[in-house]
Amino acid sequence: MDSNTPKNAFNSFVDALVNLVDAPTTWFRETIVAKNRPEYYWYHRQFRRVPTIDECYTDDYVCYIEANEQFKRDKMVDNEVLNILRQRQEDCVLFEGHDHVRKCAKLREEYEKAAENWFIKYGDLGAYGNVRDAYMKQKHRMIWERRHGPVGSGMKDQLD
Repeated sequence: MDSNTPKNAFNSFVDALVNLVDAPTTWFRETIVAKNRPEYYWYHRQFRRVPTIDECYTDDYVCYIEANEQFKRDKMVDNEVLNILRQRQEDCVLFEGHDHVRKCAKLREEYEKAAENWFIKYGDLGAYGNVRDAYMKQKHRMIWERRHGPVGSGMKDQLD
């Protein structure tokens, strides 16, 4: 109610009724519930990080399964990040129209870098790729780079 309106009996009754019901509820929520409820800063469940596949022994199947599950979760998160970046870039192109080449260059660059990194880690693994396949892919890439230089830079000369 506005402070300029005169108070009549009905308005006083409604105010008293609201205070009678609302005051104890508000007090209980602020003093009991809010102080005893843990604060959640994340909107998704956080899992503890487990040892990666390179830290597992060859016969430790539990470690392998945990590393594989973590790999799957990381892949889902990376997929969503890539989808968000793609959607932002597409929205910018639609919004900016003909100026999108200049105005959306930063978003496009971020998306292309993220897509490249995603492909380096998960590309060519297929739908059923697991953590061992990804680890072998990383190992083979490192061997290639040691022998021939970074991928995409051309092969360095072999001086044997």
